[in-house]
Amino acid sequence: MLKGHQSWIFENKPVILSTATVVGPDEGQGPIADDFDIVHSDLMVGQKTWEKAEKALLEEAAQRALDHAGLTGGQIQFYIGGDLMNQIISNTFAARTLAMPYIGIFGACSTSMEGLALASQLMNSGSAHYVMAGTCSHNCTAEKQFRYPTEYGSQKPPTAQYTVTGAGVAILGKEGDGPVVTSATIGRIVDMGIKDPFNMGAAMAPAAVDTIQAHCRDLGRDPGYYDLIVTGDLAAVGLSIAKELFEKHHFPIEQTKFDDCGLLIFDREKQMVQSGGSGCGCSATVTYGHLLKRMRKGELKKILVVATGALLSPLSFQQGESIPCIAHAVSIEMEG
Repeated sequence: MLKGHQSWIFENKPVILSTATVVGPDEGQGPIADDFDIVHSDLMVGQKTWEKAEKALLEEAAQRALDHAGLTGGQIQFYIGGDLMNQIISNTFAARTLAMPYIGIFGACSTSMEGLALASQLMNSGSAHYVMAGTCSHNCTAEKQFRYPTEYGSQKPPTAQYTVTGAGVAILGKEGDGPVVTSATIGRIVDMGIKDPFNMGAAMAPAAVDTIQAHCRDLGRDPGYYDLIVTGDLAAVGLSIAKELFEKHHFPIEQTKFDDCGLLIFDREKQMVQSGGSGCGCSATVTYGHLLKRMRKGELKKILVVATGALLSPLSFQQGESIPCIAHAVSIEMEG
């Protein structure tokens, strides 16, 4: 199953039986709004706090994914999830509601593909019949924890990104109809010394490049093997830097379509989202909503999703630490 230095091949090809995505009002005004299962018009989602609203988004997505798969929560052996909040409280409290065996993870905005990779590993090894992987984020909870109090209304530079309010969940099984997970590459920490939390794209771009190159090297593939390689949330600044790094490394990324979930989810010309989207919910909702629907329609057959994460905390930033970054890649294919 180990291929090369840091990649896994899933010979049993776990099937993505179902997915579900739940988003907030800004995402519901973006160009791929029709590809989400539920769009809320209220950031509070009927809850008393933003943190409770984020948990509610994830609980809704989990239940909708179960409904799509025709399963009950009791049939899921493991739920793997994480988020941006301290002690990953959104997932921990949602897992309390779901009452499933729970594996909590933290990969910041790389959590979606970290969770999908680990879920696929459990499925491939025969350690489970059904596994659920999910993650979420909320614009107001992330702003409150990582930047300035939301009520402060501070202006942000053009390099800043707009945290996605949304949750995405996938359920994997051993057999069935749907896209299959064929491989994953676990990233390593890349830290180029950037300390600016308002320029996450620049901080994360080298990690994305490192993982994509490692994936192709481990599996002996050119990027042209995929119809699409999409990063998680580099947005405009980070994607541009990634392209420059590929050119510098003489890596032929031009063989395929290279895009970013943070640019797909919002319309930067019409919405005030600075450089583009970010947050755990960014790659999760775009992948489990928009991209997998395109795969099921036959528009895409092979994609590589590379979720990127900035592993800082409010404390590390206040102490002047630089931002360690990581990216995890998962390949998803339609067979036949």
